[in-house]
Amino acid sequence: MSGIFITGTDTDCGKTTISLGLMAALQQQDLRVLGMKPVASGCVMTPEGLRNADALQLLAQSSHRAPYALVNPYAFAPPIAPHLAAIQAGITIDFVNIIKAYQTLAATAEAVIVEGVGGWRVPLMPNQCVSDLALALEIPVILVVGLKLGCLNHALLTAESIRASGAHLIGWIGNQIDPKMQALNANLATLNELIAAPCLGVVPWNTAVNAQQIATQLKVELLTQSIVMEPASTGIITCG
Repeated sequence: MSGIFITGTDTDCGKTTISLGLMAALQQQDLRVLGMKPVASGCVMTPEGLRNADALQLLAQSSHRAPYALVNPYAFAPPIAPHLAAIQAGITIDFVNIIKAYQTLAATAEAVIVEGVGGWRVPLMPNQCVSDLALALEIPVILVVGLKLGCLNHALLTAESIRASGAHLIGWIGNQIDPKMQALNANLATLNELIAAPCLGVVPWNTAVNAQQIATQLKVELLTQSIVMEPASTGIITCG
């Protein structure tokens, strides 16, 4: 195992929460694990420079401390779509820089959990999206499904797009973000039936959840089985 790309059905579906739980679960398997957030907007200026709350959580959960610039190579202040934030800052998001940072992290860890920004098709540059970044990193993908009304459509469209891009969808994780979601079990059954990848866990609503608690809800043993499977490929999709 080396890297896993975490994407989601939407912004605020719980990618960071699940990433932290997955890191904890892998660490319980005696693996050295690092977290990475290649691109982040909504960052806060500190004496050390722009810092992103999600990236800082990933850094804190990591098995050993890594330079922030490797964990979050592109940090933008405005809480807007990353390609728009990059334009405002006059910066081009360069995948080569991200790949180099990832490879540096991977050289010191047995697993690197790479959290995307927004959803699978969020633009990062005029002709490249989050999906293109996952493909450039050449690592398998886990889909975080924010369990709420409308999640079936979002999840199925995202899973379809992941497979159509040629990326390897190794599983999905349900994260209940609506404590009052109706027909939760029926929705989960539908997702199990229609997503052609295993469910790696379902995290129930909990306002005080932490990484160790999330880890208990995840089926880490299925990861190895999923990663060795051949991914389906039907060509590359770009935003252009």
